[in-house]
Amino acid sequence: MGVGVLVLAFAVFFILPFAGLITRAIEGDRATWDLATSSVARDALALSVWTSTVTVMLAVVFGTPVAYVLARTNFPGRSLCDALIDLPIVLPPTVAGVALLTAFGRRGLIGEPIEAWTGFTFGFRTLAVIMAQTLVAAPFYVRAARAGFSAVDPQFERVAYTLGASRFRAFFRVLAPQARSAMLAGVVLCWARAMGELGATLIFAGSLQGSTQTMPLAILGAFEGSNGLTGAVALSLVLLGVALLALWLFRVVAQRAGSEG
Repeated sequence: MGVGVLVLAFAVFFILPFAGLITRAIEGDRATWDLATSSVARDALALSVWTSTVTVMLAVVFGTPVAYVLARTNFPGRSLCDALIDLPIVLPPTVAGVALLTAFGRRGLIGEPIEAWTGFTFGFRTLAVIMAQTLVAAPFYVRAARAGFSAVDPQFERVAYTLGASRFRAFFRVLAPQARSAMLAGVVLCWARAMGELGATLIFAGSLQGSTQTMPLAILGAFEGSNGLTGAVALSLVLLGVALLALWLFRVVAQRAGSEG
């Protein structure tokens, strides 16, 4: 009985906020729909989807080798590397934004000499959004991929090597297919975290419509603007719908991957 009450209380706590969001949207009626389909919403959603997708691609390309090395090799400083990858997960996003400014801003360690030599600046452009999202979201992919690689018996790779397979071929033909579910989960976690990124993006990229204003920033702007809570609710519903669609697609892909495996 006690367990049932705890489960019910936990479920109600998570359901009520979404119920309130939907109820408020229904009360807003036409105004909510107009805001949800406004140019601000369209631009912010397009930018969020684009930058989050690029972030995932970067995480997969650069994060997969990192996850493999952490899962399969021992080297001096491995624990430190592990901790550094986890650091953006536990740090407040605003700290990540400040860190990006100190490194790539106009007076940053890298940003200042690059601007002096080329005139190029990283901050307050679409590139800055991708950099902020990559810093805070890529670790989620690396964590998941590493767990997947660690769960695969190394004996399978050793057998592939004895049969003449190169390390590259053994990875793609043996290891990656068996860790596919974990890697897909990492992709979804990375994409979702990138879509929801706010603090680091606001500090390092700003909130310029069509250039750096992602959906979370548009929601914040709507809440602080003349539309108030109504505008925030409208844009939140759009982002919620995209998140639900992404989760549904992930489940479909994961089920197909599981059946093929």
